[in-house]
Amino acid sequence: MSAAVGRRARGGGGAARRAERTAVRRDTARFIERNIPNFELLNDEALEIIEHNAETVLEEIGVNFVENPAALERWKEAGADVKGERVRIPRGLARQLCATAPSQFTQAARNPERNVEIGGRNLVLAPVYGPPFVRDAAGGRRYATMEDFRNFVKLGYMSKWLHHSGGTVCEPTDVPVNKRHLDMLLAHMTLSDKPFMGSVTEPVRAADSVEMAKILFGADFVDQNTVMTSLININSPLTFDSVMMGALEVYARANQAAIISPFIVGGAMAPVTVAGTLTQVLAEVLAGVAYSQIIRPGAPVIFGAFVTSIDMNSGAPTFGTPEAAHITYGAGQLARRLGLPYRSGGGFCGSKLPDAQAGYESANSLNMALLAGVNFMLHSCGWLEGGLVSSYEKFVMDADQLGTLHHLARGISTDENGQAMDAIREVGPGGHYLGCSHTQANFKSAFWRSDLLDYKPFETWEEEGARDTQALAGVRVQKLLADYEAPALDPGIHEALTDYVARKKESMPDTFT
Repeated sequence: MSAAVGRRARGGGGAARRAERTAVRRDTARFIERNIPNFELLNDEALEIIEHNAETVLEEIGVNFVENPAALERWKEAGADVKGERVRIPRGLARQLCATAPSQFTQAARNPERNVEIGGRNLVLAPVYGPPFVRDAAGGRRYATMEDFRNFVKLGYMSKWLHHSGGTVCEPTDVPVNKRHLDMLLAHMTLSDKPFMGSVTEPVRAADSVEMAKILFGADFVDQNTVMTSLININSPLTFDSVMMGALEVYARANQAAIISPFIVGGAMAPVTVAGTLTQVLAEVLAGVAYSQIIRPGAPVIFGAFVTSIDMNSGAPTFGTPEAAHITYGAGQLARRLGLPYRSGGGFCGSKLPDAQAGYESANSLNMALLAGVNFMLHSCGWLEGGLVSSYEKFVMDADQLGTLHHLARGISTDENGQAMDAIREVGPGGHYLGCSHTQANFKSAFWRSDLLDYKPFETWEEEGARDTQALAGVRVQKLLADYEAPALDPGIHEALTDYVARKKESMPDTFT
C-alpha cells in the first residue's frame, strides 16, 4: 500500500512545483568535516587491555537477552553458548560479526541538500532526545505537549548549525502513549526537511516508522537507502531487553540505522573507574552490533556511548566532568579501532535553569565531543536538568554555540590567503589592519559571530533592558517561531501521511501506559 502511495504522490505535478517555487529556503550549514586531529587519550597497550577484557566479559560473564526466545535461537545458530537467557559469546565471535557493519553511511533527508554522512571525519549534530518536561521563562517547568514538540521541530529546522531534526525532542504527554509516535513522525516529516529518527518504544512503532518513511520517500528508495536513525539503548549492565531488541530487529531488516548505545551512570550501572566502564561499554556495544549483523549483515549501526558520572553524596548524575571526558575520548578510540561510526556527547548539564552551571557543563561536553571524534551527536541542544527537561531558551542558546564547533573543526588554513603576507606588507610597522585590502576581502567570514550573545556597549545594553542571555534567547525563540514557514512537500505525500496516521489511530484504543 505504501509503495503505491509513494509512487502516486511523487507525481504531484503543478501543485508540487508551485510549492517548491514559493517555499522559503533556510540556510543550514553542511555537516561538519573535521580538519583537526582527534584527541587520542589512551595508548595502544591500554586499548588492547580494554579490548581483551571486553572479550573476557562476553565469553565468561555473558549478556542477557531477556524475553526474546528468537534472539536466543539466533545466537545459538551463530555459535554462542546460550543457557536460559544468558548468552556467552566466544572470544572473537562478536568482533567477527561486527565486521560486516559499514564504517560510514549516508542518511538521506527528503531534501537531498540536507543529506548527512555519518562516520569518517564527519560530525552530525542532532537536538535533545526524550525529556518528559519542557521549560520556558514565561511558563516555567511543565509536562510537554504535542504543541511543544512541533515547536521544537520548527526551531530545529530554523537552526543554521543543526543538521538533523532528531527524534523525541520532548515527550508529548497529552497524546496517548500508543499513538504519539505517529504525530511525532508526522511533525518531523512535514515541518522539517532535515533527516530524522524513528520510534523505538515498541517494535510495532518501529514498523510504523518504516511504513511512514516509505510513504515519504517511496518504498524502493527506503529499501536501498538509509532514511532513519534510531536510538537503541542497552539496559546496562549487560542486559538487552525485548522492546529495544525488537525495534533493532525491525530497523536492521529494513536497512535503517541504529545507534547501539549503553546507558550508563558510572558507579551505578558500571564500575567507578574509567577503564572498567570502557570495558563494559565495549562489551555491550560488541554484543549489540553483532546482533544487528546477525539480523542483516551490512545493516548500518553506530557505536554509542552515553556515560555520566554520579554524585556520590546525592546519587544524582553529573555532567561535564573530567571522568565523562576520559570515557568519551577512550570510547571514540575504541569505536575507530572497531571501524564504526561513533555517537556520544551533547549539550549536557545538570542545571535546572539555562544559567552559568548549564553553560559551563554544556561547553565542556560539546568541546569534549568534538575532540573525541564523535560522528553523531545527539542532545546537542536543548538539554536541561539531566535530560528531564527540553528548554526553549537553552535550545537556541546551544544551537547558536554549535557554530563554534563548525569553526573550530575547520582547523587553520595556511594557503596564500591564510598566511596573509600581503596584509602584513601593506600595513607595516605601526599601522592597523582595519582598512587593509586583506581585511576588506575577509571580514565577513573571518570570525564566527553569535546570533544571540550581546556585544553592545554597556549604555546600549542598559537602554535595551539590561537583558541576560536567557532573556535574549526567549526573544529569539519567539522570532524564530514567528518567522517559521514549512518547507515544501508534495501535497499528495502530505495527504498520504496524514491519512496513514488517522487510520492507525482509529484502529486502536487510547492507552497512557
